[in-house]
Amino acid sequence: MPKASPVKAATKAIPDRFDALPEPVRHETNVAEYLEFYRMMLLIRRFEEKAGQLYGMGLIGGFCHLYIGQEAVVTGLQSAIQPGRDSVITGYRDHGHMLACHIDPKVVMAELTGRAAGISRGKGGSMHMFSVEHGFYGGHGIVGAQVSLGTGLGFAHKYKADGGVALTYFGDGAANQGQVYESFNMAELWKLPVIFIIENNQYAMGTSVNRASAEDQLYRRGESFRIEGMQVDGMDVLAVRGAMNSALEWVRGGKGPILLEMKTYRYRGHSMSDPAKYRSRDEVQAMRDKSDPIDNARADILKRGFADETALKEIEKVIRAQVAEAADFAEQAPEPDLAELYTDVLVERY
Repeated sequence: MPKASPVKAATKAIPDRFDALPEPVRHETNVAEYLEFYRMMLLIRRFEEKAGQLYGMGLIGGFCHLYIGQEAVVTGLQSAIQPGRDSVITGYRDHGHMLACHIDPKVVMAELTGRAAGISRGKGGSMHMFSVEHGFYGGHGIVGAQVSLGTGLGFAHKYKADGGVALTYFGDGAANQGQVYESFNMAELWKLPVIFIIENNQYAMGTSVNRASAEDQLYRRGESFRIEGMQVDGMDVLAVRGAMNSALEWVRGGKGPILLEMKTYRYRGHSMSDPAKYRSRDEVQAMRDKSDPIDNARADILKRGFADETALKEIEKVIRAQVAEAADFAEQAPEPDLAELYTDVLVERY
């Protein structure tokens, strides 16, 4: 009798996965909730447009990465979490994530302009905002660095048994970073309550995901670590929320991490300094015409009879006034005192 293959024997010893992840369904919403989704997406869009204007006027310095086009992702995902229990961490395109954490637009805008009233007292700027109070653990300037930190947040939630889940965002470019896979491995080994979210806006810093990634179906990136994944229409806020409902059920049920690939699209360049010559204007316009998350939600709201044109125009009016107030506040607030140069600095010998 020939001996059994050691490879086959080892394969048989691997335990089966949990039950297969259920297919996500588009979220069933109601009038109040859908209008709140619309309001939040519109707030993020108008806020980012104003931030772009202030950058052009020289009132915002350094890097500035806008979220225009991707509003449905954070709106749908973060509408499902519990403030004060769950945590959020992301990269440097972070303004929308903060607004979706219900942080005051005035203190976010004031941080962009480097004012003492900013959420990080004017010292963090666009890429390094933070608010433990709101469960927001930062925008991070190092590509992919937040994935390991988000895994640590998941470990903290499990260690404290507080029922929290760590939403850990990163982009399609960061999806090729090595620390991402170290984090996947640890998160699955320890069944950590982490939702890994790839915001696939198609172009990373300027190279198409199809040219930069051997496996461009990014929801499959966790398969070798036995992490289930879903690919979601990130331009449809109800599809996003439906996927999040399934993801939260999975993770809160103790089944470990999950990976969500949000197929989305940014209308602006990678940052304000990017002319985005790697794609055509026609391509961007086609996405705006067919897949804009705000326009499509607006049309759906009208079709369902949840609101009329007058009501939606009133929401727009209120949002514009709110953003204008935030911009005025950010322009007029005083700059940090020079003594702030010496606060929040760790000085030790090791």
